[in-house]
Amino acid sequence: MKLRDLLESWEESASEPRTRNAYCVRLPVHDAAKLAALEEMYPGRSQEQIITDLLSTALDEIEAAFPYVQGGRVVAEDEQGDPIYEDAGLTPRFQTLARKHLERLEAAADGEQGQS
Repeated sequence: MKLRDLLESWEESASEPRTRNAYCVRLPVHDAAKLAALEEMYPGRSQEQIITDLLSTALDEIEAAFPYVQGGRVVAEDEQGDPIYEDAGLTPRFQTLARKHLERLEAAADGEQGQS
């Protein structure tokens, strides 16, 4: 990674809004050791930043790993004119629930900003 890429990465991380909620977890010992190793390998990143980045990546990968289940409704056509069916698997439900909770968290953050 070049210095410019690292700075851009830090800028992106810093600009994302954070919740007021703190999530406290007790890690298995072997995971805590790996976290300490990463913190030592990347001294410019705090434990919180590393955990946040890892969790964000894992959540993206979980969403991508949900299997596609063909639904009954055609939602589009591909380049050859073949039908593309809606996903009736876990992905749409996950995305709907994530949007619901995002709206709730953003509303709570807006309400807190209005009080300051």
